[in-house]
Amino acid sequence: MTSAAHTPLAGRLRALVIESHVAADRAVLVPRGELVRGCADLLAGKLAELPSEVRLVEVDMTEVVFMDTAGLQFLETLDDHRRRHGLAVATVNWNGQPRRILELAGLDATDPLHTAPDRRPYPSESSAVALERAEQLRVLREEVEQLRQAIASRPVIDQARGILMATQGCTSDEAWAILRHASQLSNTKLRTVAAAVTASTGSDGSPPPEAVRTALRTAMAEHRR
Repeated sequence: MTSAAHTPLAGRLRALVIESHVAADRAVLVPRGELVRGCADLLAGKLAELPSEVRLVEVDMTEVVFMDTAGLQFLETLDDHRRRHGLAVATVNWNGQPRRILELAGLDATDPLHTAPDRRPYPSESSAVALERAEQLRVLREEVEQLRQAIASRPVIDQARGILMATQGCTSDEAWAILRHASQLSNTKLRTVAAAVTASTGSDGSPPPEAVRTALRTAMAEHRR
């Protein structure tokens, strides 16, 4: 049985789908896609569908490709179900970016549901541990936001690379190097430089800002050497 939820990144990455396989008293849940907003509700619905005779739930995270702080709510939902129903629950095979999120949150990626109380992401007491965890979560949120911005920026950067390849007769890697160099020279975000390049080829033909234009000329001249 499969349940699915569409997320803000659907179509760019992958909407979350949860497959379930039940044999006797054991259920295996296999999430595929992203753990973002709405993932906890999807999980709660899937858990509610499990037969009452299930006593062991294993969640295989192998195909979870992205996770933000909503992934911690996913774990809380799973842990709450475990406590309310007296089940044995485990999550296995964390890898890639989701594993990094667990590490930043101070959780053991091999067994995040049973992390020691002083290493849980939301300690209730006001203490040095709580302050440390708050700082870790702040770093976590910044990293996730950077990932989202990178995903949102990808189309315009790819388009700018294509324009440079066509106009400068360079490879994709060389076009990428030109954009990065221009970004550094002009102290401008890479996405802004890429947007300026694509805008300059639009119907209105508006040129990039002077600082970006100068940086691009310099970067392209150095590429030709």
